[in-house]
Amino acid sequence: MINRAFVRVLLTSAALAAGALLTGCNSDQVGLATNAKANQPVPPKLVATMGEKDMDLQSPILVRVFKQEAELEVWKQDRSGKFALLKTYPICRWSGDLGPKVREGDRQAPEGFYSINPSQMNPQSAYYLSFNTGYPNAFDKALGRTGSQLMVHGDCSSRGCFAMTDEQIAEIYALGRESFFGGQRAFQFQAYPFRMTPVNMARHRNNPNMPFWRMIKEGYDAFEVTRQEPKVDFCEKKYVFNAQKPPGATHDPVFDASAKCPAYVVPDEITAAVRDKQQADEAEYAKLVAKGTPVAKLNTGIDGGMNPIFASRVPGASTGLSDAGEAPGLSLANFQAAPGTIPGHVNPPRAPGADEVAMPASAAEAPVSAPSTRVAAISAPEKPSFMSSLARKVGIGGNAAAESTATAKPAPSKTAEAKPAETKPAPKPVAAKPAETRQAAARPPFKPATSEAPATTASAPAQTQTQTALVSGAVPVLQSNSFDSRFSGFK
Repeated sequence: MINRAFVRVLLTSAALAAGALLTGCNSDQVGLATNAKANQPVPPKLVATMGEKDMDLQSPILVRVFKQEAELEVWKQDRSGKFALLKTYPICRWSGDLGPKVREGDRQAPEGFYSINPSQMNPQSAYYLSFNTGYPNAFDKALGRTGSQLMVHGDCSSRGCFAMTDEQIAEIYALGRESFFGGQRAFQFQAYPFRMTPVNMARHRNNPNMPFWRMIKEGYDAFEVTRQEPKVDFCEKKYVFNAQKPPGATHDPVFDASAKCPAYVVPDEITAAVRDKQQADEAEYAKLVAKGTPVAKLNTGIDGGMNPIFASRVPGASTGLSDAGEAPGLSLANFQAAPGTIPGHVNPPRAPGADEVAMPASAAEAPVSAPSTRVAAISAPEKPSFMSSLARKVGIGGNAAAESTATAKPAPSKTAEAKPAETKPAPKPVAAKPAETRQAAARPPFKPATSEAPATTASAPAQTQTQTALVSGAVPVLQSNSFDSRFSGFK
């Protein structure tokens, strides 16, 4: 008996074949069907972990990111129907400050709840692979927030995005791809400033973003107590979680982010569980404040953060706004064998200056100024991706921003302050980098660290920024199990 997942693949491939015939077999899309980077299989070790956790390869996923801790989590639905943590990835680089993105060019990475469908997966990214976070969502738009092309991508360089290594994004991309083949129409992407614990809430209690953070904490808490993806709606310029139609209603409530909230109810079991958690958190929060838990420091001049596992391998790097946090069972030792290759052009956060001072209890956190370091190359817009076209063929929508490439936004018009010349020659303009014009096909696959790499890489003398820093334990991923092989019967 053919299982349902296989039937879905057949139907999807049939839609692709029919679409190709109707469009005259668009050569670009046919080429994307054989994109080696986008078709790398999920590593066998991770597949084995899924088996140990009673998960199927193509079951739904959910992604959470935490700025302060610089960590990305992939959760996966097990056979009981609940989500369980599959793997935690250290984030190589994120930019901006803690807090949501507000306007185009502010270098902020988004915070909130977003939905990722196949049209937002970009196999042609200038940053190896990427997916669009979907910012701005309806809530962001209702507040007049602007910005576009906010991605999770490779290349370890960020201007408002969450940047991983190439090896990491290949693995995360593969997990998303398999969930779509399993029938998931979109996976939820939750972005937070930090883990929403009483300690972190107390440390940031004077931050002007606290009302927003308390609002999205309700969704965080709902996921924590139910291990189910929270249903997200917007009305009256606020988030609403797990809303259902009231008893006796004939149709589901219609939500509009800018309009008055319709009549709705939240299931009693979710309401009670979330209330109990919030009461316990508030009691702990009150104890922490009463005993004088210090508030977060003013991090003058730091732009974003970097997980310690990467900062420890980049000469002169700082973790910036990133903090190891309180995640149970997580430590640098857990990450030693996973992250992959750090490119030579990574722009680590600047170390805190001597003017860093503790924020007084009555003061709000000040904005962080952008550093004058260069970031990754900018490439020209590319044609719609295979995943975007596939989504349209099977009836899954996506806006123009979601279908765009993971191209960095243009750098601010003002240039960096000139510094006294050192022994090194002045850096060349970004336009001189070959990566500026690279296409997905032109960029070779990543080259993970291998067993031939010296075991003392981390303790070796500091390298220059033009050299590639290797994180020990990165493993190559074989290029098989591709879209091409899945769809070969329809060519």
